[in-house]
Amino acid sequence: MVEERTETESKKQNTRKSPIGEGRPSQRRTVGQTTPCTECGETEWDEDEIRGETVCAACGTVVEENAIDPGAEWTNYSDGADRSRVGAPTRESLSDKGLNTTIARSDISGAGAARHGIKGSNAKHWRRRALIDERSKTRSSRARNLTKAMQFIRDRGNLPPALVEEAARLYRHAAEQGIVTGRSIRGVSAACVYIAARQARLPRKIEEIAENFDMIDDEGMGEKELKRTIRLVARKLNAHHVTGPSEYLDKFHSDLGLPAPVLGEANYLWGRVGESMEWQGKKPAGVAGVMLYKAAQNRGHPRTQKEVCDVVGVSEVTLRGLLRILEALLTQLGEAPSN
Repeated sequence: MVEERTETESKKQNTRKSPIGEGRPSQRRTVGQTTPCTECGETEWDEDEIRGETVCAACGTVVEENAIDPGAEWTNYSDGADRSRVGAPTRESLSDKGLNTTIARSDISGAGAARHGIKGSNAKHWRRRALIDERSKTRSSRARNLTKAMQFIRDRGNLPPALVEEAARLYRHAAEQGIVTGRSIRGVSAACVYIAARQARLPRKIEEIAENFDMIDDEGMGEKELKRTIRLVARKLNAHHVTGPSEYLDKFHSDLGLPAPVLGEANYLWGRVGESMEWQGKKPAGVAGVMLYKAAQNRGHPRTQKEVCDVVGVSEVTLRGLLRILEALLTQLGEAPSN
């Protein structure tokens, strides 16, 4: 009985309690001593977090001084269970990168106001403060520019989250170099979306980007302006990347609703004839379209030329011309083209 009590008291002495509140064990780890004490041979180490010292609990020998805790501080200063005191990571797709504070409307109206002790007579004052706080973030022209551009990229880019951040980063660099000056925010943000997708080898057609950003008109000037802006931004930001037909195969395969074997057949065909000089100067999207058109025929899941052209963005005359080149190359390689 005496031994059990002694062991229990020893465990209580070695337990480090949080200085802020009970029941919140500290996650700080600075004691690096594992060998016995050189003076008494014991391995009971104690830590003084204020002095940064590690001492032997048996004889009091100081073995470490000025200890540094390399981990995060998880001290809880509130009554909640979450001891994390960090916020969300910064995001390039937000004009302020998410670093500004915001007075949420849900906190000053309805149940949120009652929870925070805001009475009805003070609610209008808090709404006014929220409006002033929101306007104070867009006082400069640069802030308004970034706010509008980031909204374009998030809402119209149709990109995965990682590429949205990359497109936003490209736009910030373009703004720093003065590319945005004298040009439409819509056009530069669309160019950044196109370049970000192209660098990630998930290219989008210029016609698709122009349609998403409402840059298509009857005279085609919107697409021409977008192409000029893309060339300018790519040159200024050194973001050159030559897009190949193979990078379009996955997207077009998905848009056409073809089964997986057709994609494998298209990759096989491109691997056989991709090195030919006959494809020089041809539109990569059109070459990818003819590979899928031929692969779908070979695998028994044919698609009409019109269906392929609607997805690829080329005319049926262009597709037939590329098909003749493909069949000629397959004939030279000893593979009889199948109908």
